[in-house]
Amino acid sequence: MSPRAYRLGRRQEAVGLTRSTILAAARDLVTELGHDFSVGKVAQRARVSRITLYNQFGSKAGLLEALTADARASHATPPAGHDPDGRTQLRSRIGHACATWAADPSLYRRLQEHAAWAGEDSEHDRSLTERLAAGDQLRPGCSIKEAEDVIGIVTSFQAFDRLHKGGRRSPSAVAEILTRMASGVLSLGHPYE
Repeated sequence: MSPRAYRLGRRQEAVGLTRSTILAAARDLVTELGHDFSVGKVAQRARVSRITLYNQFGSKAGLLEALTADARASHATPPAGHDPDGRTQLRSRIGHACATWAADPSLYRRLQEHAAWAGEDSEHDRSLTERLAAGDQLRPGCSIKEAEDVIGIVTSFQAFDRLHKGGRRSPSAVAEILTRMASGVLSLGHPYE
């Protein structure tokens, strides 16, 4: 390995660490301050210059988009195990989403206030819906689009937050309620068969 390649690898590692430090600071400040957070406050909390922050994210909107992308990635799909059927995959997806939302509901609530947050993951919803349809696990007359919308709703932060009630219900209890809702609408049978 040439010395130049070694330095480049260490440089990329440092850039990644700086990026994650900035995102962690931004998550904290968005949770604490909501709309009142600023690029300057994030840079100060992350102990980097504003220039470094702008080089990484371009703008406050770019920083919010990165936070949103990070949030979407963490809730989108549960870790893959063996090839489960559609029902098992849906239960797992709902449970994983609830656990993710429960980890930092204040952050997700604040991200919703910003235009960058859409909270949807339609590619994964569509894929799971097609898997359910292929396994003949949808209610007769339930269209792919209807099932996709239901999956989007039951895995959304908004549904979780409404049922979680500020922690008065556990994430697993919320997941159970959402799974029953999905099972009823999609005719998946008893949620724990």
